[in-house]
Amino acid sequence: MTVTSTSAASPAGAAAPLAGTDVTPLFTPFSLAGAKLANRFVMAPMTRQFSPGGVPGEDVAAYYARRAAHVGLIVTEGTYVDHPSAGASDRVPRLYGGDALAGWRRVVDAVHAEGGRIVPQLWHLGATRAAGTPPHPDAPVLSPSGVAADGSVVGEAATEADLDALIAAFARSAAAAQQAGFDGVELHGAHGYLLDQFFWRRTNHRTDGYGGSLAQRARLGAEVIAAVRAEVGPDFPVIYRYSQWKGGYFDANLVETPDELATLLTPLVDAGVSALHVSTRRYWQPAFDASPRTLAGWTKHLTGLPTIAIGSVGVQKIFWGAEGEVAPTSLEPLVDLFDRGEFDLIALGRALLSEPEWTTKVRDGRLTEIRPYAKDDETRLT
Repeated sequence: MTVTSTSAASPAGAAAPLAGTDVTPLFTPFSLAGAKLANRFVMAPMTRQFSPGGVPGEDVAAYYARRAAHVGLIVTEGTYVDHPSAGASDRVPRLYGGDALAGWRRVVDAVHAEGGRIVPQLWHLGATRAAGTPPHPDAPVLSPSGVAADGSVVGEAATEADLDALIAAFARSAAAAQQAGFDGVELHGAHGYLLDQFFWRRTNHRTDGYGGSLAQRARLGAEVIAAVRAEVGPDFPVIYRYSQWKGGYFDANLVETPDELATLLTPLVDAGVSALHVSTRRYWQPAFDASPRTLAGWTKHLTGLPTIAIGSVGVQKIFWGAEGEVAPTSLEPLVDLFDRGEFDLIALGRALLSEPEWTTKVRDGRLTEIRPYAKDDETRLT
């Protein structure tokens, strides 16, 4: 199917950037570790803080159900694991406690009723959490080395006993997700949060087996995956999200070469991860010099695992891009990368926030009906 515009004019450029691209390949089904997905689109996790007391309500169920029929998979907003220092808001949902789990069951049921699939993103903030914040203000701030990305001292360096407790927290919440009926889990190992803080040399100054070499810095992520896998069994999808960039540090690099990337990812693969969600801000950008291959492409090439790509799809302004920097004016580069085998699934964030039916309207050529994303609307969009 080729996307065509029904009008020369379109609101805020909604139609013109998509016109003329054959998007048929992105509407083929896919099996993600046994979970059958209707198409190649994924709803990306986006924090909303719409869950008072950490409990997702009927409005949250409706929010996800509204998008479930239009994407192959939903990854929920970041959801706190069962650890007191995980979060910094009592409006972000949690994946522990009977009230929260009952709320998530309603969300899952609503998504399944629309024929969709859904996984929660399991989240621990680490050093980015401010001391004294809810839902557990007395909990210490834990991180690899007690330092923030800017080098300032924050909280406490996690002891080995702390690490055991953190690993167990992820595993407990993954088991709770499975019991609540979710179709898998995603572990948030990106954007400068706890698991990523162990990856990054700037925030990991440890001299024990969890610091030093790249492989040792990957150890905690691998141990979390292994513990989750032990809880949920061999057939439950476990996705791991990672990134080069960090919040406020968009030029950060965990690795500089494909060989270093293989060193980072191999422990995660060996631990039993099912798929890798490669978070970039520009899905089309090459990962390393001397090769046009993207980071998602290198990830799939090196691991052989299913790969989710992301990065300013369906919107005009690049996520935290430079002033005036815009995304490609066509979906042709996206389809071309898919045809070249660089990714299996593509995640959408802001485009789906403003337009729940974005994928369906693109498929059907109803481009002038697409509501373009506007940040000023973000708190209103449901």
